[in-house]
Amino acid sequence: MIHRPYYLDAIKRVRDAEKLVKVVTGVRRCGKSTLLDLYRDHLLGDGVSAQSIGWWNFESMVFAHIQSPEALSDLVVNHTWPPGKRYVFLDEVQLVPGWERAVNSLRLDPRNDVYITGSNGRLLDSELASLLSGRYFPIEVYPLSFKEFCQFSGKPAGSEALFNDYLRTGGLPGQFDLRDDARVRAQYIDAVLNTIITKDIVGLQEVRDVASLLKVVRYLSDNIGNLVTAKGIADYLGSTGNRISGVTVDNYLTLLTQAYLFYRVKREDLKGKAVMKTNDKFMVVDLGFRAVTHGLGTPDLGRLLENVVFFELRRRYSTVSLGKYGAEAVDFVTFDPARGTAYFQVTASMTSPETQERELRPLKALRDSHPKTVLSLDQVRTRDYDGIRHENIIDWLLDPPPA
Repeated sequence: MIHRPYYLDAIKRVRDAEKLVKVVTGVRRCGKSTLLDLYRDHLLGDGVSAQSIGWWNFESMVFAHIQSPEALSDLVVNHTWPPGKRYVFLDEVQLVPGWERAVNSLRLDPRNDVYITGSNGRLLDSELASLLSGRYFPIEVYPLSFKEFCQFSGKPAGSEALFNDYLRTGGLPGQFDLRDDARVRAQYIDAVLNTIITKDIVGLQEVRDVASLLKVVRYLSDNIGNLVTAKGIADYLGSTGNRISGVTVDNYLTLLTQAYLFYRVKREDLKGKAVMKTNDKFMVVDLGFRAVTHGLGTPDLGRLLENVVFFELRRRYSTVSLGKYGAEAVDFVTFDPARGTAYFQVTASMTSPETQERELRPLKALRDSHPKTVLSLDQVRTRDYDGIRHENIIDWLLDPPPA
């Protein structure tokens, strides 16, 4: 079992918080259920009895008959509980119609400490948010970071060869249960992607034109790191003989982000301090998905790196957006209550004077004192350009700041 202390610590911090539902979300097979396994082991090690922990996985056919909030509530309430605190784990609970009402009812009993997981963003966009009125704590789980990937690969940490493996196969934890065979791992990743499409998007939303949805997935995979619009995607698909409206594409983009397959990155006007409404970027949650839909090509290296850095920033900061300062583009603007604002540029290399000028120019244009960093694959010699820090991406990924 892969231990993930970052997420486990997040759950521990809100243990027994009265009437606060813990909501664990993330793309399918990223490790949500394993995280609850780890937390259950922690509770048992802390003296909680096994009888005080109830776990129901609604992907199991054993619970297929639970089709109403009343049935869900009865399932938990009528469980044989000992006196005292009850730890209620509801895995993939969104599969139960009306589950929100049952969860809200369960959390009102002070004996219940409720934890739910789901593979669709509608978990938090649903009636739950209205019913709980802020009485929930979201914990978003991602596939393995590069540091985690190194820890569980059994290979020398931090080598360029291992980093290239990470760019190719991504960080789905389940690949470590397979033999070290590129074809087998690719088949596994492709199977997970197909399950996300069929169960978490098509099955829940009754999408009829699956072929067009898959073409949008391929387009986004091919364009990670590029600014895109729904209309632009529709125009491109139309030029290839697949007529589709911008409205339909926009609906597909919403479904793909709700399934945590892609993340939409908004642009922020750093002069006007406003979020811009057009030309977002979409990052794929795991580069293994991109590899099985598109393949890995060296011309895309800079955008692959940008995708990796984006999700590492999501782990480290509260918010991550794109920056625009006049005519200049800043790859990422981050904010965290503990560390404030920071700016990041990402490039494969800074060795040529032209690239160095291009990457440093947007950061130099910013006249504030917030930290500014350029990340590249270079073996860094010059680490400071007039206050702008230059770091090797691999080193940066392996040495996160204190929590």
